[in-house]
Amino acid sequence: MRSALDLAGQAQDAGEVPVGAVVVKNGAIIGRGYNCPISAADPTAHAEVMALRDAAQHMGNYRLADCTLYVTLEPCAMCVGAIFHARIARLVYGAADPKTGACGSVIDLPAEMRLNHHTQVTGSILAEEGSNRLKQFFAERRKRATGAE
Repeated sequence: MRSALDLAGQAQDAGEVPVGAVVVKNGAIIGRGYNCPISAADPTAHAEVMALRDAAQHMGNYRLADCTLYVTLEPCAMCVGAIFHARIARLVYGAADPKTGACGSVIDLPAEMRLNHHTQVTGSILAEEGSNRLKQFFAERRKRATGAE
């Protein structure tokens, strides 16, 4: 999760919402990603999707069985769908997302038994660090938008 937090910092430095993600297999990071939908002009360029793409390239396969995805913020529905399609075995996230979280905050897709893949989910890992980074980012963005210094 520390590596994912470092990647969230890179997203923040780039002016993106500070979310980072890594894919781990057998104790080694095989995929890295951070939010970049603004700079990439790509609505799917969330940290999770970028990390899954990187890991799939590394493995030469879009199926990432026996892998764990660590992400600093609870994934949205799009990202949970990508996680399922990649066959990620385990998802570990930091801060809950009360607006778009799809692992229990708004909806709980991993608990939906009608879906064909199930991922083990663990939340609230280093949640305060990820949450504080997000709060700081949005406070600074609001300050700039209002012209307050």
